Amino acid sequence: MTATEQLQMVPLRVTRNDPIAEGIHLLEFRDAGGKELPQFSAGAHITVRVPNGMLRKYSLCNDPAERDRYLVAVKREVAGRGGSSTLIDRTKPGDELMVTAPVNDFALPQRAQDFLFIAGGIGITPIMAMIRQVQAEGKRFRLYYCTRSPETTAFIDELSKPALNDKVTIHHDYGDPAKSLDLKPVLAERKNREHLYCCGPRPLMEAVRDMTDHWSSAAVHFEAFSEADIHKATDRPFKVKLTKSSKALEVPADKTIMEVLREHGLEVPSSCETGTCGTCRTKLLAGQADHRDLVLHEHERSNTIMICVSRATSDEITIDR
Repeated sequence: MTATEQLQMVPLRVTRNDPIAEGIHLLEFRDAGGKELPQFSAGAHITVRVPNGMLRKYSLCNDPAERDRYLVAVKREVAGRGGSSTLIDRTKPGDELMVTAPVNDFALPQRAQDFLFIAGGIGITPIMAMIRQVQAEGKRFRLYYCTRSPETTAFIDELSKPALNDKVTIHHDYGDPAKSLDLKPVLAERKNREHLYCCGPRPLMEAVRDMTDHWSSAAVHFEAFSEADIHKATDRPFKVKLTKSSKALEVPADKTIMEVLREHGLEVPSSCETGTCGTCRTKLLAGQADHRDLVLHEHERSNTIMICVSRATSDEITIDR
């Protein structure tokens, strides 16, 4: 169980469930008694217990200055386990769902004045809150927003306003990889000590990571919106040896190192559990890792592993746990 899921959940009333783009719905949550909600900052997410009982994290996309509501944009994940679909299809205004207070693993640094945002698809959701906060604080930003088509682009009307023409680039590839936006010129130079925030499909984030290896690692930030890429069809079991407890545990093909450690009673700090926040950073003492995170730089990969997502290419690895 993640730190987010350990937070107390409270009932909030759904006051809106509207389609805002093809396959994307905007849901609004409020306190049934009209009380103020816990404050949040741009980049924060809430965890919602959806109607089928699953727990799902959703980034808040409304203005952090608002205390009366939480807004989340939810994409129907056809290949998912039903969490998004049940939330969209089985939730109507007036229903109450259990929701945690906001948690932020993707926060903006207070001192930074310039920001570069790159979003892919539904990855725009935390970026919307960031844009609102940055504008309110009088800071500067650029946004590159990549989607399949205008019809699948959430918040397209708001982001297409004339006042944002010099700040926002919306690019549609219409499903053709050859028409993808070329981000190399955008990322060739870090301008004005910008902080880069990227959220979207893992291939986009991996490409951005590879194109920013010359940036300061402290200035590049990622957030995954899906856990779908954690497991692969080619995954195989391996053994993980723990130096502190002298245990040797089998990691099945369908479980992560973190899940196995917890099953054996070991406490493991974590937050995102998608390989983007760095909380579960662990020393790798022996063996070869299959790195699937977006945090580690190449020079760190020989002796560090993110155990929430990464696996082993060797039959056995040894970690400092």
